[in-house]
Amino acid sequence: MNKRKVNKREMNKLKIALIGCGGMMNHHMNGVLTFGDAEVVAVADPRAERAEAMMKRTGAARAYSSHTELFEREDGLDAVYIAVEPTAHVNIEETAIEKSLPFLVEKPMTLDIAQGRAVAKAAEKKNLVTSVGFQDRYLDIVDRMKEEVADMKVGMVYGSWLGGVPQAWWWMRKATCGAQLVEQNIHLVDLLRYLFGEAESVFATCGRTLISPDEFPEDLPRYDTDDFSDAVITFKNGVVANLMTGCFVTASGNPIRNGLTIVGRDKSLEYELRTNLCVYTANTMRRYNSTVDQSVLHDRAFLDAVRAGDPAAVRSPYPDALKTLELALAANESMETGKVVRL
Repeated sequence: MNKRKVNKREMNKLKIALIGCGGMMNHHMNGVLTFGDAEVVAVADPRAERAEAMMKRTGAARAYSSHTELFEREDGLDAVYIAVEPTAHVNIEETAIEKSLPFLVEKPMTLDIAQGRAVAKAAEKKNLVTSVGFQDRYLDIVDRMKEEVADMKVGMVYGSWLGGVPQAWWWMRKATCGAQLVEQNIHLVDLLRYLFGEAESVFATCGRTLISPDEFPEDLPRYDTDDFSDAVITFKNGVVANLMTGCFVTASGNPIRNGLTIVGRDKSLEYELRTNLCVYTANTMRRYNSTVDQSVLHDRAFLDAVRAGDPAAVRSPYPDALKTLELALAANESMETGKVVRL
């Protein structure tokens, strides 16, 4: 009888803990639980039913009601996954850094830019492996787009993320979600930075004319965030991007093709969000369909970086992701003040 060869990684599984057991953490586990070289040993969530469900799903030995309790009682961890609402990042990353624990955190990492800067500085000082949930950097069609952009003379870019309102309590209030540009369309903000480098300035405006707070169940907080916004971002290399964001589209509305259109002198690119990329020249059109699960590749890259102790092996480490958050929050500042904000 032939014995299966054991992968060396399986012989020394990474021990990970999960903080926050909601939808995004379950999404991460779709990949992590198939890898074979990592095991979830503990979970934490203030909602006992979610913690228990995650413990059952992952086979974790222990569940806690808070990250504080988890950090106090768990020894021998190799990494931590963090997926909590934007305003719940209270001494989570700071404790992980203090314990020299690599961490993957979902975006937006915080709404407090001072906290974000302090976390980034501390993580860099320890040369700690960190990763932020900008998983689209791992898409095969984003790799292709980056190659195409490299030899383009780009003038303008326009794009959108238009959809509905997620029924999460913290999404209903701008103070707890940062509004859609910061919470959701930050993926395209990050993609623009990934393709074109750092921004020089941003001007943004918003409106609240389409959604009535009375549309939502009474058990949710009173909706008060932006229905839609538009941000014009000028990059240091001269590229100007116009990014539209909206959460007013209902299920019965017209289908929306979200993504980016990049217009150059002799070539243009049409990126349909996480689906395909079309490259146009005067006489040709090439289409590339995405064939990968970017979230799985994101998790795989993080765990490989943890095992290798190599922060550079991650495409969106915390210090770099902070620049995306700064840009998105600067757009919010522009909406509030009516002024151009310079980065």
